[in-house]
Amino acid sequence: MSPGDIVSAVLLPLGAAFCAVGALGVLRFPDLLTRLHAATKPQTIGLVLVLAGVAPQAGSVTAATPLLLVAVFQLITAPVAAQTIGGAAYRAGAVDPGHLVLDETAGD
Repeated sequence: MSPGDIVSAVLLPLGAAFCAVGALGVLRFPDLLTRLHAATKPQTIGLVLVLAGVAPQAGSVTAATPLLLVAVFQLITAPVAAQTIGGAAYRAGAVDPGHLVLDETAGD
């Protein structure tokens, strides 16, 4: 068993576990903002771990480069999408202000 196989054997199940925990959070959390958190943070970490686990199996740096691009794109777009969806939900009244610890947009 090569070192790349060991890295893949550790990272792939770990990434899948993060994705599963995120999916469970989406199902179990009570409100929109906590579900949004569960849909972005663990899913992003899980995807990056899965991509890092696949990279040693790619065979060359050229074959693994698209994996890096997918990871960077995910790290850039997931927080922006979560912020946009959360802001739109807040403005639409879908967020209960009683659940917020600090509401910096209440005066706007």
